[in-house]
Amino acid sequence: EVQLQASGGGLVQAGGSLRLSCVASGFTFDDYAIGWFRQAPGKEREGISCIRCSNDVDTYYVDSVKGRFTISSDNAKNTVYLQMNSLKPEDTAVYYCAAAERRSLPTPRLLFKAPSMTRRYPYWGQGTLVTVSS
Repeated sequence: EVQLQASGGGLVQAGGSLRLSCVASGFTFDDYAIGWFRQAPGKEREGISCIRCSNDVDTYYVDSVKGRFTISSDNAKNTVYLQMNSLKPEDTAVYYCAAAERRSLPTPRLLFKAPSMTRRYPYWGQGTLVTVSS
């Protein structure tokens, strides 16, 4: 029953903005961490942000997106958003949202560097492509 659906990707010029959405169903939304991940061709999947990330961390951003991206949650809609501003060509990737029980996760500062990152988020959406042109 757990389902996640990412949407909102597209083609934008460098410096532009996009807002990605992740609609969740099939679980108690407030009990789950929602993470945003991306994968560019030839590169490893990268965790970039999360909300309700762990017992002690409510939001987190990796340095490469900090100050440009903002994660938020509309609990009434079971939806998490990723507002992406000042986009750069290196942001080009397929973006995925994923969910995990919040209490099961370590701090994202460590998790997002670990090979277990993907495994620790059991539920994944299908991804949405973001292309940033220069």
